[in-house]
Parts: sequence; structure tokens; C-alpha cells
Amino acid sequence: MSFYYEYKKKSSNCEHTKKCKSCGSKDSACSCNFTNHTSMAPVNSTCTLVNSVVCSKMVQKVAEITLPITAFAGLGVLDDIVSINVVPNLSEITQNARIIQDKVVNIGLVPATITISVLGIAPIILNTSLPFQAHTDCPGACPQDVLQETPLEVEGIFVQPGVPVLDAAGITLIEGILFKIILRTTATVTRPIIVDQNGNTCDVNPNRCQTPTTPPTFTLPSGPGTTLF
Repeated sequence: MSFYYEYKKKSSNCEHTKKCKSCGSKDSACSCNFTNHTSMAPVNSTCTLVNSVVCSKMVQKVAEITLPITAFAGLGVLDDIVSINVVPNLSEITQNARIIQDKVVNIGLVPATITISVLGIAPIILNTSLPFQAHTDCPGACPQDVLQETPLEVEGIFVQPGVPVLDAAGITLIEGILFKIILRTTATVTRPIIVDQNGNTCDVNPNRCQTPTTPPTFTLPSGPGTTLF
């Protein structure tokens, strides 16, 4: 009896502890206490990586296009226009930005729906895109810096009928309508740098500001075209 008792006692003390991978769970007979380790693993460097701001500016971008009245089927003369409504689609803007030496270049297209109410006929609806570009001075900026921009906001929409524009053949001046959308954003250029324990800094990429022997050329993707309804 004593041998059986001692064997049972040892078994109850969990002789299989080394094999138990779920101690303390409902699937185990063992009751184990674990300590929550919340401290971070030790770092292997006294340096830190931070983003240094090269420049941050509010930028205005002007999207503009002049369309001949022939682009609007059913519009004979400008005097027949009752109203013009322009609705830009900000969620579908095509925007391409690049950093060159000391400057941020931004080129894009703003899709918009133009609705013209005309005397005697149904409203004319044209889906088109207005190109825009902006060149922002940013002293000290280098091509391999990082650019961030806040979402574009519309500051104003302008329409001016009666602007002369070349016809489809590119020969004769005819009546046209100028459309302009003023956009606003904040452009921020940053640069990752290393800071040591004494506050000394060095660039992650020491060659980022080397001037290329020839100016860079960028081919940007195209945007949506024009459809007439």
C-alpha cells in the first residue's frame, strides 16, 4: 500500500512536466504560474532613426482646361447657356509627384463632370479631366527624400464662357469655355537620419543629394479621357 501511495503521490506532482506544453490550461493536470513579460527586448544600438523635416508648405494647384463649344453636343451659341455646373471627383484624382533638387514637381488630372443647362433642350453632360501642375520650391530637398501630401481640397471653381480656342483642326479660332479648379494641399518633405547618444546626426543615405550628370526624365502614367453623354 505504501508503494502505491508513494507512486500515486509522485504522479500527482506531475512527473511529466517536461513534456507538458500547455501547463495551466484545461488540457493539463498541472497548475503552472506564468509571469507576463512586458519589457521590450534589449536594443543593440544607442542610435535612433528619426525623420528630419526638410520643408513643409501649403501648396495651391491649378487644374485648367478650355473646351470649344463643339465639345458640347447641342450647344450652338453661348447665349443659349442658362447655367454651368462643375463637380470634381476628388477620389479619382490622378496625381504624380517627384522631388528634384530643391523643388517638388506635381502633375496630375482632376476628373470632373460638367453639366450645362441650355435653352430648349435637355442638359448637356460631359465627363472630362482637367490637367494641373505645381512646382514648389523646397530648399535643400534631394531626389531621394520622402514626400507626403495631405488630401486635396477644392478652394474654388471658375467658369468663363467666351474664351477663344482653336477648332479640332487647330486652324480656326472659335468660341470656347474655360474651366478652372483651384486645389490646396500641404506638401512635406522629410529625410531619415541617424541620431547617436550625443545628439550627433548623419544621413541614412549620404549620397542622396549628388547631382546627376544629366537631368532626370520622368514618364508619368496617363489619366482618364473624355466622354460625352
